[in-house]
Amino acid sequence: MGQCKSVVKSATFGRGRRGAGKIVPVRAVNFVNFVKPADTADGTPFPPGLGSAGPFSHARHGAMAKSPAELLLRHETRVSYGPVPSRLLDAPLGEMSWQLKSDEFLLRAEGDHYFFYRKGHGVTVHRGADADLSEESLWLNGTVYAAVASMNGLLPIHASAVAQEGSVFAFTGPAGAGKSTLVAALGKHGLPMFCDDTLVLDLSSPDRVMCLPGHKRLKLRPDAFDLTGAAREEKVSLTYDKYYAVPSAGTVGTALPIAELIFLEEGPDPAMTRISGSDRFVKMQDDHQSRYLFEAATRFDRAGQFTHRARLARQIEMMRFARPGDVGRFEEGVALVAQHVLRHGSAGS
Repeated sequence: MGQCKSVVKSATFGRGRRGAGKIVPVRAVNFVNFVKPADTADGTPFPPGLGSAGPFSHARHGAMAKSPAELLLRHETRVSYGPVPSRLLDAPLGEMSWQLKSDEFLLRAEGDHYFFYRKGHGVTVHRGADADLSEESLWLNGTVYAAVASMNGLLPIHASAVAQEGSVFAFTGPAGAGKSTLVAALGKHGLPMFCDDTLVLDLSSPDRVMCLPGHKRLKLRPDAFDLTGAAREEKVSLTYDKYYAVPSAGTVGTALPIAELIFLEEGPDPAMTRISGSDRFVKMQDDHQSRYLFEAATRFDRAGQFTHRARLARQIEMMRFARPGDVGRFEEGVALVAQHVLRHGSAGS
């Protein structure tokens, strides 16, 4: 694939809340392996990230063999706290923005809350006086994790997924499309969650696309619990109106090949239709922050981007799931998807 020789990239986005905090030295941790918000040696709590129900819980998956890509991410997502640069480029780094230069990535949340990653050295967090600690794990497990994955040759996509018979069925769509709610509801049909919100793809094998197990806990809006049967846990953050949830069919923590990528759309009646031809290529041009991070990190030129998307369009089966916005017909749509996944998952096993 064609690649540019260097990259100098910055971007701004609109996610985060303002709060209060202070710079406190804490021991190094790995942010995808929090087992439960716990006190450090000096009494400072880790930011809430993954609980005991999280897919990377040591108790559940500590004995499972990890793929090389999983081991790489585990190493690169070590977190420590301390001083970081205030910019990577000549231009100052504003709030809610990131900069990427060569092997370094710097994110600034609100105020003086910085997240700095250097390949081979893990992530360093700087907590300024106005840092909102209740949202720290959201940044670590969101934009920072996507940047780390992208800079190490992995592809993060905006999707939630379930596992069935040794393969992954992923659901993608814009924010608010109902990806997490659908995955949680599929648990009532015996389908375990594979990931929530971010699916990381390993493209190292030319013959197939592998999915890395999710690193985030399931998050749902208050009105989604009655629809899905998921167990409600603590609030995600002080100012974010979602709660952590335990999927009713549990989680899967093993790397698996992708079976289908299913696009969520609105329609008058629940329906599943196959996406084919050039539409598959167009569908891979996702307008999401993770796409821009990947393109900045990989440094593809136009030819490289075309080759990359063409491979995804060729190797990933794609479906369209249309359903009405009527809550009264939610179960009808979930049943249709469950039937599709159970049937096709069994056929492909």
